[in-house]
Amino acid sequence: MEAIIIIIFVLGYLAITVEHSIKIDKLIPALVMMAISWALISLGIDSFPQWFDSANHGLVEGFSDLDHENKMHWMEETLLHHLGKTAEILVFLLGAMTIVEIIDYFDGFSTIKGFIKTKSKKRILWIFGFLAFFLSAIIDNLTATIVLISILQKLVNDRNVRIWYAGLIIIAANAGGAWSPIGDVTTTMLWIGKKVTTGHLFVYLFLPSLICMLVPFFVASFMKPFQGNLEQSGNDNDKPKSKFSSTMLYLGLGGIVSVPIFKTITHLPPYVGMMLALGVVAIFAEIYSNSKFSITSHDSEESDAHAHHSPVHHSLSKIELPSILFFLGILMAVAALESLGILFGFAGTLQETMPMMQTEIDPNGVSDLVVLLLGVGSAVIDNVPLVAASLGMFSEPVDNQLWHFIAYSAGTGGSMLIIGSAAGVVAMGMEKIDFFWYFKKISWLALIGFLAGAIVFMFTRTIF
Repeated sequence: MEAIIIIIFVLGYLAITVEHSIKIDKLIPALVMMAISWALISLGIDSFPQWFDSANHGLVEGFSDLDHENKMHWMEETLLHHLGKTAEILVFLLGAMTIVEIIDYFDGFSTIKGFIKTKSKKRILWIFGFLAFFLSAIIDNLTATIVLISILQKLVNDRNVRIWYAGLIIIAANAGGAWSPIGDVTTTMLWIGKKVTTGHLFVYLFLPSLICMLVPFFVASFMKPFQGNLEQSGNDNDKPKSKFSSTMLYLGLGGIVSVPIFKTITHLPPYVGMMLALGVVAIFAEIYSNSKFSITSHDSEESDAHAHHSPVHHSLSKIELPSILFFLGILMAVAALESLGILFGFAGTLQETMPMMQTEIDPNGVSDLVVLLLGVGSAVIDNVPLVAASLGMFSEPVDNQLWHFIAYSAGTGGSMLIIGSAAGVVAMGMEKIDFFWYFKKISWLALIGFLAGAIVFMFTRTIF
């Protein structure tokens, strides 16, 4: 039965990686393999020799000797445990996405466009690079990519030049998301899973992530696409649609940034702080939306839409629910493999077959090569299930260097292919970037950045 479940997982995983070829959204195979995996576990519960207790990170003693009723009890408790942990992540993401949509409702991100005055291609490259790096740490790399490419489309008329900027934005956004607990889904998973803390994540990963961004941008700044000045854009006089644009931008970003502080003070799960931040932002959004002349768009249809809808309801209707359902399916599917002890056994096999490159600090720890391969693998396979698998494979304590290295590798490694990260996929859709163009022009830049950051991490951890 275990073999059948593994085959179903592999087939579902394959369908996820080739979603663009088979024209089936990745949420479908994720949900199907999740449901079938747990159904097979329920039907064949008596045939499994072991069971992994996720709450205590160890195998259940004498599981094979238990009667059917007790085994079903273990399965139900484990399923409930994983659903609870997954729900924490999904509710957190729903709150963050809603806040970002509320900011966009008031056209808050147009404030950022107003800061860019130069026409130098090289200067604009660095401006967008640092914006992507720091903005992704606040509103996550996916949202930061959407926001910056939207601004880019108003600044750069030539698409052939614009896709170069988009490619570098992907690298910067993924690098920026790695050092923040709210910057990337995988880092959020490690944070909510109590594997990393905000302070240590910053100390260990800020410099490696910054180097991961700086090296490709430094090399790219000497390349032909970023020489000279941009052509004048016809949208230079665009103004925000609302007089509260900048206020909602700062309020929304401040609310999201306050979540780690709330967790540190109260010791409550992050989603509680995110719900509080959403509530506060929503209060001001409702007040401002009822204010006279709050929306000044020249588009009458858009003005009417804003006038007759609550900004909170409007924002909730624009959330990417397919992404939420995908995370639900893939995390619960990986949980099925973890519960059977498959990932626990796989971790031991990895350490036996790849003992090289062990760290000097922890000679019995996880091989650096394993973590680097995880980063390379995240470029081919979605990094969410890879990190979910690592949570079940390794049992190192909170803030162990392993978890920080995994956060870096999984977060930045996906930049090496355009399909390797959520930021890459959304940029691919917004600018219709060709897979092979990205592979030829951008992938090698992402690779040298990834390796440079990894070297810096290996060096700095000996200090800390």
